[in-house]
Amino acid sequence: MPKPSKALPALLAAAVLAGCGSQAEPAAAPPAPVSAAELANVTLKVGDQKGGVKSLLTAAGLLDDLPYRIEFSTFTSGPPLLEAASAGAIDIGRVGNTPPIFAAAADAKISVVAAAQAPVVDDALLVPRDSPLRDITELRGKTIGVAKGSSAHGQVLYNLRAAGLSTKDVKLSYLQPADAFAAFNQKAIDAWAVWDPYTSQAQQESNARVLTDGVGKTNGYVFQVAGRDALADPGKNSALREYVTRVAEAQKWADTHRPEWAAAWAAETGLKPEVTGAATARGVELPVALDDQVLKSQQELADAFTEEKLLPGAVDFAAFADQRYSDDLRTVREK
Repeated sequence: MPKPSKALPALLAAAVLAGCGSQAEPAAAPPAPVSAAELANVTLKVGDQKGGVKSLLTAAGLLDDLPYRIEFSTFTSGPPLLEAASAGAIDIGRVGNTPPIFAAAADAKISVVAAAQAPVVDDALLVPRDSPLRDITELRGKTIGVAKGSSAHGQVLYNLRAAGLSTKDVKLSYLQPADAFAAFNQKAIDAWAVWDPYTSQAQQESNARVLTDGVGKTNGYVFQVAGRDALADPGKNSALREYVTRVAEAQKWADTHRPEWAAAWAAETGLKPEVTGAATARGVELPVALDDQVLKSQQELADAFTEEKLLPGAVDFAAFADQRYSDDLRTVREK
């Protein structure tokens, strides 16, 4: 199959000419779109993670003719990325299902603007190959390394609850992936909750074994989350509209070009091709509607964190969802 159109003319036209949809916060209507000439003066600051959107857009050939400029910044996980978005240090970034919940609990100045769904088999609880642990119930009293507020944190919560346990029954050691990887290799933690490419990397380079994964438990949603200051800015809003549709186009391309995506991912990150190949073989993210089903599932996850007293109070996830780009994204999904 050919690569998606680099120009994305219809989507760009929508970005600079079409009206905007509704959003969760009625007090702030989306700004009017800007002209193509004004859009050319916009610099979009994008937060990214290891092997993230920059790698994907590069692989799909969709960074060659941007109608605005992009500056990428790399973050270790979703929570610090969203802190930057809330502070206005970046305009948008891709995160898993849990970081927006923690950000919402902190009343961050962010909004979820696009959704995709990833395979959950890579959302794994890993143990060393020679670990005596064979069942998740045996984690009682054990130490699990996990990035606080990350999608892996949600995966731990759901897996424990499915086994009749809670986070109170284990010791959570809050570590960013690089630190957790080191602790795992040193056997300073009993288990490690993480996602791809770290899951594949640990399996291949550290002989890790999957104790359990997210299949049948976690929802696999990932989100593009924008800072509200960026959404309120006419130029940034128009760039964001075009950007999220471009990412959705790249996600669809990756699904039909997994070997090419794996090779580009390895080249961009320095990961071994065997690692990225294993990760893409599990599946790729595909765009989905930011609809009631997604919001309901996210609300259930938020409520679970509240019940565990891992959040300071209840979170209304829908209040942090902004559907202004829904029509544009539907056009991409239906191609």
